[in-house]
Amino acid sequence: MKLPNIRLLFGSGVLLVLLVLAIFGPWIAPHDPMAQSLLDQLLPPFWSAQNDPNHWLGTDNLGRDLLSRLIHGARPALVVMLIGATLSGLVGVVLGLIAGYYGGWFDTIISRIIEIFMSFPPMLLAIVLAAVIGPGLSTVVLAIILIGWTRFCRVIRAEVMAMRELEFVASARTLGMRNLRIIGKEILPNLLPMLVVLFSLEMGRAVVVEALLSFIGFSSTDIATWGSIIADGRNYINQGWFAVFLPIVAIIVTVLGLNAFGDGLRQSIDPVMQR
Repeated sequence: MKLPNIRLLFGSGVLLVLLVLAIFGPWIAPHDPMAQSLLDQLLPPFWSAQNDPNHWLGTDNLGRDLLSRLIHGARPALVVMLIGATLSGLVGVVLGLIAGYYGGWFDTIISRIIEIFMSFPPMLLAIVLAAVIGPGLSTVVLAIILIGWTRFCRVIRAEVMAMRELEFVASARTLGMRNLRIIGKEILPNLLPMLVVLFSLEMGRAVVVEALLSFIGFSSTDIATWGSIIADGRNYINQGWFAVFLPIVAIIVTVLGLNAFGDGLRQSIDPVMQR
């Protein structure tokens, strides 16, 4: 009897919950995430005897409902991780395929560009970019692309350089297949399991980068984000530790779920790991 893929099940569940909250958040959330009520400041969550039934997870320092803010925070996290990870992966994979397969001056130029980008601390580069362009989700997405494409490119380049010397690629050349067809038909399908893992890891990193940038005020200021919830609650951690703890849990569970989803999906599609 084949055992269920626990990692894939857990990751799929986390991703499904995130999708539901991001799409149907305005209808699921019990309150307006930006509505303030100074009379309801730092109300404790449901497990406390002093909790308010109208605010199941309590409120922050401005009396805003934490459950509603956490639900609405799933949307910017999902947008950033999907768009940022997809575009950074697309740029990195294309350049990695070119550098790894053709080599020569293609490889030299792309490798030097990678070294230039990797010479800057990733978060410092993101902060400088956000300070120059201004706050917003588009700035966060651009920062993730500039940070993440090098990881895809380095790994794909190394794999393609090893793969282009294998017999099945040599056989394709012997049959007269063009280089682009060899890359698309022979090399790229064999990279799919690795791309799944890289993509899931990059989505997790995108969530963390968005939270960090919103924590320091470089993400969108007119919507609720998990990083901004932490930033608002840090000065009141003694009176309302839950206002910091709950968004941190949301970030951790999301990142773990994305990593588990990538690992589980690779186990399901990679014949080597299945054996």
